[in-house]
Amino acid sequence: MTDTVPNDETMALLAALNAQREHVLGILDGLAEDDLRRPLLPSGWTCLGLVRHLALDVERFWFRAVVVGETVDLESGAGAWQVGPDVSAGDVFALYRREIDLANAIIAATPPDADPAWWPVEQFPGFPSRVLRKTILHVITETACHAGHLDAARELIDGRSWLVLTV
Repeated sequence: MTDTVPNDETMALLAALNAQREHVLGILDGLAEDDLRRPLLPSGWTCLGLVRHLALDVERFWFRAVVVGETVDLESGAGAWQVGPDVSAGDVFALYRREIDLANAIIAATPPDADPAWWPVEQFPGFPSRVLRKTILHVITETACHAGHLDAARELIDGRSWLVLTV
């Protein structure tokens, strides 16, 4: 990382990313631990598992591992989606918020056209590496997609909607 002052482009990308992160946290606000852990799909998909995935496979992977090349404990794939009974919902949300804070510091200190410090060729064979701005756009897209999944899940759980649709 370099000591840079975030420019307008970085600030705009970060604002869009933070809006999606707030959506993820906001749509789950007030749900009981049992509801956060309840499988809603035959695969065993849970809201809490999705938050853990966002913390580990998205925030930690893309910003800490790829952008700055930090050696981090990567628990990708199905394992990242699993939340053991010994891990509280509060711990999962704290992990997500901590990874967001670390990612935001990396984004603020890295020029948007910076090449990644590490690129997972084995996970993305044939795909060229991405500069930071493209990584942020990817994370915005992935987070927004998952926020939509959580919207549907929350409506199924208790009828609450993030986005109010009139019929």
